[in-house]
Amino acid sequence: MTGTEPGPGDRVGLVVVDHGSARGEANRWHEEFVRSWSDRAGYVAVEPAHMELAEPSISAAFDACVQAGADLVVVAPFFLWPGRHWREDIPALAEAAAVRHPGVRHVIAAPLGPHPLLQAVVDERVRRCLGHVAGGPGCELCTGTDGEGCRVR
Repeated sequence: MTGTEPGPGDRVGLVVVDHGSARGEANRWHEEFVRSWSDRAGYVAVEPAHMELAEPSISAAFDACVQAGADLVVVAPFFLWPGRHWREDIPALAEAAAVRHPGVRHVIAAPLGPHPLLQAVVDERVRRCLGHVAGGPGCELCTGTDGEGCRVR
């Protein structure tokens, strides 16, 4: 170990970053989702962020992790595949945030896919939507959307 790798004594902050949306409701869903696990995650801080189009930014979330005591910040993209945002944009934004915090290290985590649990999540969602269009209850995303959600078109 050279002293730069994560170690057992690190105080880790987690930033979960999505793309960001012009639709405020989508941004709020991401923020609520991330905050819902922060109490049981084992990190010194868990912060939502949006890459663009909305606040909180990666920079603001990084700052919040450091203020909570993190000396290592993991920026976890809430993206499926390793595209340009993962390879270029998110690392650049995280680096710009890190410059203000000498001595605080950061890691860009891998995107979500192709994790095998994602197949189970997609399968569950499809089955739930098929049940909804057959007259069953809607999921948390479809309920109250006035036809924007699951429906046969």
